Amino acid sequence: MTIPGYSRAELLAWINGELQLNYTKVEQCGTGAVYCQLVDSIYQNVPMSRVKFNARQEYEYIHNFKILQNAFKLNKSTCQLGLDKPIVVEALTKCKMQDNLEFLQWFRKFWEENFPGGDYDAVGRRAGAASQPTVATGGGAAARAPSAGAAAGRRPAAGAAGRSARVPSGGVSDATLNALTNQMNDLKVNLDSLEKERDFYFAKLRDIEILVQTHLDNPETAAGPATDTLQQIQAILYSTEEGFEVPDQGVLDEEETF
Repeated sequence: MTIPGYSRAELLAWINGELQLNYTKVEQCGTGAVYCQLVDSIYQNVPMSRVKFNARQEYEYIHNFKILQNAFKLNKSTCQLGLDKPIVVEALTKCKMQDNLEFLQWFRKFWEENFPGGDYDAVGRRAGAASQPTVATGGGAAARAPSAGAAAGRRPAAGAAGRSARVPSGGVSDATLNALTNQMNDLKVNLDSLEKERDFYFAKLRDIEILVQTHLDNPETAAGPATDTLQQIQAILYSTEEGFEVPDQGVLDEEETF
């Protein structure tokens, strides 16, 4: 199919208007979240609660693109325009402008051919997830001027403001309680992200350790020119800081699950 050459400004205005977002650069689409919600705006069957709009790490971007791929597979039979565009996840998750521009241009054409029309509650479908992206942020017009619908959605009712201002006898105000609850939820999200990042890099170090050990244990390769370098790498992997004690081997054997 022929893909119109939409400009970056046109594409940003489109996604910000349809999804009530504040994107300022095409590169920000590389997290995969906006692509997931564009599909959801058509079929409304994407598990938006699993989409990470606050993604900061590449493995989180890949998580979003897996959801996108599954959504394409689920809805392939109902598409008016065939899903003949390969999703080059490795390139898109680098958040480069050209790769995401080309994919977004195709996506605009796909959306126009398949969107059924009608109202779409973008903020409600993503459960109020942040509309301001967390990568390659900028200060463009879209960020300064959110749509009227989004502004109206953020405006609290007078009754709600009055209720949150009350302070129950002997307790804290609803506003304070809500603020503490939100802070606790943010901490949980940050902790989960840190744990995933730790596991991600630990797995890479483990792969390096196995590769080095396999080379050094093999008589055919142990005498090769790379052995000295690999031994230095192994020394770095096994080095410890002052005050750190290596657990007994028995404990390691019991807990190791590789």
